[in-house]
Amino acid sequence: MRPASRALTLVLLLAAALPARAAPALFTTTLRQVADEKAVFATVESRKIAPARTRIGGTVTALAVRDGDFVHAGQVLATIHDAKLALQIQALDAEIAGLRSQLAQANTDLGRAEALARSGAVARAQLDRARTAVRVAQSTLNARIASRAVTERELAEGAVLAPIDGRVLSVPVTDGTVVQPGETIASVAEQHFVLRLRVPERHALHLKAGDRIRFDGTALGVKGPVFGRISLVYPRIVDGAVRADATAAGVGSYFVGERVRVWVPAGHRPAIVVPRGFVFSRFGQDYVRLRTKSGHLIDVPVQRGLSLPTPAMPDGVQILAGLAPGETLVHP
Repeated sequence: MRPASRALTLVLLLAAALPARAAPALFTTTLRQVADEKAVFATVESRKIAPARTRIGGTVTALAVRDGDFVHAGQVLATIHDAKLALQIQALDAEIAGLRSQLAQANTDLGRAEALARSGAVARAQLDRARTAVRVAQSTLNARIASRAVTERELAEGAVLAPIDGRVLSVPVTDGTVVQPGETIASVAEQHFVLRLRVPERHALHLKAGDRIRFDGTALGVKGPVFGRISLVYPRIVDGAVRADATAAGVGSYFVGERVRVWVPAGHRPAIVVPRGFVFSRFGQDYVRLRTKSGHLIDVPVQRGLSLPTPAMPDGVQILAGLAPGETLVHP
């Protein structure tokens, strides 16, 4: 083989052995409608805060929860003890025992009167009185048994139950506290948390249910922006602001009342948005690498604007000047 042929073969073999170079990342600019975002503060709130109230009066014993505990609906949070209820049950038991004796005596008198009536020894009126005495004794006994059941029910209602599944926000009592019926033993926040926003009325005109919002995920321990949706806009202006609720993944993992900065839409405007990675800086000036129609690459200075992240482009940044729609950018 000639030396020139051997050299050409060696070059081809080396070229085949080298890894294929990845094609440069490209991005075509377009003029799109973006939300004109305004920053407002929102607080993490529960959709429902239910008080766990006592149904009877008495003294708090066996308080089983504290602030921050997670509870399930029907879980016993505390017990209210009223010593009078136990005494009432003892008194009713004694009264019931006496009424049972009276009923037994009335039945005995009725049996005797019926036996004498068959032989004609007593009048019909005396037999009727004996029967009435049995019915009265039975009714009185049933009433006392029902009263005892009511007292037992009141004693059972000393258990304060959690009304819903959720986290305990506050427990305003301690063991030994004397409470009246209807007083709150604990406040339980439902685990369905929302972001409650207060939007100035001049911006709220454009706000509606279903609009997308975003906020910084670092407040929830998440890297990058987090997106959510407006779920409810309250139809009332209070102190120059409109309240709205928004839902987002990860909101309210623990703290209720936590303040979060949220960007909400306040209208729309056209803008050119590109991924942040296509913009680079040189000597304090921002540039993008542009591929011309002839295939040449040139670095074009641009004016960078605000960050406009979206779910499809989490690192989106607005370009205010230097680019036109339809141009092709090459990743530097």
